[in-house]
Amino acid sequence: MKPILLTLTLLFSLITASHAANIVIMAVEEPDNYDAVNSMNAFAANELRPQGHKVTVVVGDKPVKHHFEGLIEALKDADLLILFSRRRFLPQAQMDAVRAHLNTGKPLLGIRTANHAFIPRPKDSVDAGLTIWPEFTHDVLGGENAGYETKGLPYTVSVPAGVKTPLLEGVNAANIRGHQSLYKVLPLAANATPILTGTAGAGSTTPPQPVAWTRRYGPNNARIFYTSLGAPEDMQIVDVRRLLLNAVKWTLEK
Repeated sequence: MKPILLTLTLLFSLITASHAANIVIMAVEEPDNYDAVNSMNAFAANELRPQGHKVTVVVGDKPVKHHFEGLIEALKDADLLILFSRRRFLPQAQMDAVRAHLNTGKPLLGIRTANHAFIPRPKDSVDAGLTIWPEFTHDVLGGENAGYETKGLPYTVSVPAGVKTPLLEGVNAANIRGHQSLYKVLPLAANATPILTGTAGAGSTTPPQPVAWTRRYGPNNARIFYTSLGAPEDMQIVDVRRLLLNAVKWTLEK
């Protein structure tokens, strides 16, 4: 190998190593969770690992429903937690590990059903030994779980006036269409910054809703990014995947 090429190769390796992170993804496979496991495995394989990141996908309901085998051990050294799970009520020790990750100031990236990750429905029964966290949506993500709009689909996505952020680098919002329901998330927390807005079309009476935003959480200012995008049709859009990749980079910044 020529000296210059060797030097460039080593430099690239050093840069990649310096930006590499230990990322844990929580996902669950069920009909109402938007093929999360497959989409997250693909995102890890095609977007994250090629950048040098170590990625552990922890799949829920194994060995039994509401159990995420290996989560506690995985979170001990995690730099970032990505959450794409819905209505799962964790054993106390696993929920404590999620809380500890956030309380130490480590970041979280929430995707779509993270909006109701730990919230039971009125008809749900929660077994003894399992814990819920209904305040997670409001307190951590900084939005609300107020239902969804199914009319006027696909909804369009735009950038709020005056917003300029590296999270939108390489992202053309005009290319994004939301083909699944538009989540109702308003009002956002006072320290939340919307970076994308979804607007349903004809037949809808729902006002535009934030579909991606950032904020800080807790005494150690954990970086939080959330997007209600993430349905299979969304994940096929290059600009959505770029948004998520930018979000990973942003959450990991010190």
